Amino acid sequence: MGDLFGVTVNPIQPYQATKTYVCPGCEGTIEPGTFHLVVIPDEAIDMRRHWHHGCWHKELRRTYGAQASRR
Repeated sequence: MGDLFGVTVNPIQPYQATKTYVCPGCEGTIEPGTFHLVVIPDEAIDMRRHWHHGCWHKELRRTYGAQASRR
């Protein structure tokens, strides 16, 4: 997915997802075998987070509004 708004977004396919993570958007779990996104801030790569796909898109709309929908 590449660089967007100062973050790099990488999709994680189900076969690549081998651990359980907590989504910062909904605080729900992302179970192994679940498609999700890894979001890495360009200025703080140690702050990467694993997000549900839908939660990340809601965050984009909340944070960036209409700009996010045009990308």
